[in-house]
Amino acid sequence: MLEENTIQEVEKPSLLFVDDEKNILSSLKRLFRSEGYTIHLANSGAQGLELLDKEKIDLVISDMRMPEMNGAEFLEKVANKWPKVTRILLTGYSEVSATIDAVNKGSIYKYISKPWEDNDIKLTVRNALEAQGIEKERDHLLVLSRQQNEELKEFNTNLEGLVKARTAELDQTMGMLESAYSTLKDNYSSTIKVFSNFIEMREGSLRGQSKKIAEQASKLILIHEKDEDYAQQVSFAGMLRDIGKIGFSDRLFNKPVDAMTKEDKEEYAKHPVIGAGILMALEPLQTAAKLIRNYREHYDGKGYPDGLAGKEIPLGSRILAVVSDFYTLQSGSLISERLSKQEARNYLLEFKGSIYDPNIVDAFIKNLGEITEEEKLSKTQEKRVAAKDLVKHMVLTRDIVTKDGILLLSSGHKLGDHIITQIINLECSLDADFEIYIKV
Repeated sequence: MLEENTIQEVEKPSLLFVDDEKNILSSLKRLFRSEGYTIHLANSGAQGLELLDKEKIDLVISDMRMPEMNGAEFLEKVANKWPKVTRILLTGYSEVSATIDAVNKGSIYKYISKPWEDNDIKLTVRNALEAQGIEKERDHLLVLSRQQNEELKEFNTNLEGLVKARTAELDQTMGMLESAYSTLKDNYSSTIKVFSNFIEMREGSLRGQSKKIAEQASKLILIHEKDEDYAQQVSFAGMLRDIGKIGFSDRLFNKPVDAMTKEDKEEYAKHPVIGAGILMALEPLQTAAKLIRNYREHYDGKGYPDGLAGKEIPLGSRILAVVSDFYTLQSGSLISERLSKQEARNYLLEFKGSIYDPNIVDAFIKNLGEITEEEKLSKTQEKRVAAKDLVKHMVLTRDIVTKDGILLLSSGHKLGDHIITQIINLECSLDADFEIYIKV
C-alpha cells in the first residue's frame, strides 16, 4: 500500500505560482484547486527559488512585474538550475521588451497576457504538462533504446533466433519512440494554433484567417520546393506572422495601414523584427522567425525592415506576403476599404513586380481555383456528429471553436477517450453545442 501511495504522489503534477500580489496567488490557487494538481505559492522570486530547492516542481507560472527580482530574471534562474521545469510568464501588453528578454533568457514555454481567461490558462497548463510528459517518455525510450542496442551488441552470436528476438524488441522500441515524437510534434503544432487564435482575438474580423493563410502558403511552398519541413515552417510563420503586434495599443492594432500617420507607420514597421525576436530562443521556430522578419519586404526593394529585393527575400516570405495580403485586403486591415475577393485578386495583379513576386502571384491565383474545388470535395467526405456520439480514433475535418471564436481543437486531430470526455464536459460547462465534423 505504501508503494502505491508513493507512485501516486510522484505522478501528481506539482505547480508553483509566483506573484507579489496575494490576490493573484489566491485566484490562481482557487482556479487550479479542482484540477488535481499539487499547488505551491511564493510571493517573490527568492521565495520561489527556495521552494524549488525543497520541492519537486513540474511547472512554474510567474508574474513579470515583481520587486527586487522580476519574472524574466526569476525564470532565467529557473531555466539554468531546473531546465526540466516548464516555465510560463504572466505579462501585460505594455511589457513587450521585458517579455522578449524572458523568452530569450528564461526559455519560457509560453507567456500569457493579463487579465487571463480561466479556460485558456487551464488549457495552456494542461498542454504544457502533456508535452512535458511526452518529452519524459521520449527520453526514457531513448535510454531504453540505447540499452537494448548495447545488449544486442553483447549478444553477438550466430544464434539466429536470439538475433531476431533482439531486433524485434529494438524495432518495437523505435516504433514507440517515433510515435512519441510524432505526438510531441502534433502537440507543438496545436499549441501554435491556439496561440495564433489568441492573437486573432484582439481583432474579431481576422479570426480563422491565420489558419487559411498558413494552409495556402504551405501548399504553394510544396509546389515550388517539395520540402515538407520547410512547408511546416511557412505554416508556423503564417499563423504567428502578427505576433510582433501583441504589444500594440488597440488604436494602432485596429487601424488600417493606409490610414496611419507617419509616426504610426514607423511604430507599425517594427512588428516583423519584434515578432522574429520573440521567437529567437525557440530552436524549432528559427526558420519561421526569419520568414516573419522578411514577409513585409517588397519585391522592388522598397519594403522593410531590411530593404531586401527580388530573390534576396526568402521564398516563404514572398509567399506569405501574397497570401496574407489577399485576406487582409478583404478584412480592411491593410487599406481602409474592404475589398471583395475579386478586387483583392486584382490588387495583387496590379502590384506584382513592385510589392509582390510576379511568379508567386500567378501561382497563388491559379491555386485559388484548385482550393475551391478541394473544399467542395472535402465536404462530401465529412459528417457532423454530436459530442456524445464521438468515438476513439475519429479524425476532425474542421476546427472545433467556441461561439466566441476560441480554438479548442484543430482539424486533422485524431480523437482519444480523454479528449472526447473533455469535449463533452466543456459543452456542459459552457452550455454549448459545438459544430463537430469528422472524416467518413
